[in-house]
Amino acid sequence: MKLGFVSAICDGWSFEEMMDFASAHGFECVEVACWPQGKAERRYAGVSHIDVDRVLVDDEYARYIQEYSQKKNVAISSLAFYPNPMDGNLSKREAAVSHLKNVIRASGKLGVNLVTTFIGRDQTKTVEDNLALVKEIWPPIIALAEECGVRVAIENCPMLFGTDQWPGGQNLMTTPVIWRKVFELLPSKNLGINYDPSHFVWQMVDYVKPLYEFRDKIFHVHYKDIKLYPDKLRECGIMAYPLDYMSPKLPGLGDVDWGKYVSALTDIGFDGCTCIEVEDKAFEGSRERVEKSLILSQRYLKQFVI
Repeated sequence: MKLGFVSAICDGWSFEEMMDFASAHGFECVEVACWPQGKAERRYAGVSHIDVDRVLVDDEYARYIQEYSQKKNVAISSLAFYPNPMDGNLSKREAAVSHLKNVIRASGKLGVNLVTTFIGRDQTKTVEDNLALVKEIWPPIIALAEECGVRVAIENCPMLFGTDQWPGGQNLMTTPVIWRKVFELLPSKNLGINYDPSHFVWQMVDYVKPLYEFRDKIFHVHYKDIKLYPDKLRECGIMAYPLDYMSPKLPGLGDVDWGKYVSALTDIGFDGCTCIEVEDKAFEGSRERVEKSLILSQRYLKQFVI
């Protein structure tokens, strides 16, 4: 397994600054954020370290990205774009799908051949209605991925944290039950999972057992922790906004048993890229704290990932 990080935490850094930091500190890979240019709509979104539209039209720029990665000995694990491709707002949906397709094309051109993303969800509709949307919206996206030789890994984050994402959240593929249904609707070898155990902690889902069932569908892995606050949970209950009773933390500072988790990854023979995802508010506010968050996380995880 390669150990790296998600570049979204490096907001405001250039591609070179981000890769230089990764190389200097012994990270083996980076999941590179590739959002459209413009203002972020939420925290950790809107960051772009590779301009995928430019990659598609500028061969020299594409070669530069490849050569810089090789020179720094830091692999690009995937191109990352986490929108809502099934947004109930049709103009937002169209924009998300359009850019996602360009990310897929760029991933193929760069030889990365992996895109990490969300499947999306119309948060006002039922699971059943959203499964129908999957069947409508996603076949052309997957067909493009197959044509480009690119795998698409869907993260299992519910995207259900505050009022703007209520009541259903903005990402359908949140549990093994739904994974099975989506993989039946989209039976492609190019569609898989970007596995993040932290989202299962607050959903009260076993975060180890699914690794064995979906071993062939796990294309990429995140390392992010979640800390539950039992006293808060007892007062507000599981129907509250999730951030009312939990918070994202650096690996080792929350409730995930990382030894047990990585042990299961070795059981299934996973040898791909595993990336630290920092969303811990205690480590925001300055570049120094961001750098420290990545170094601390790497130091902790190296006892398991070598």
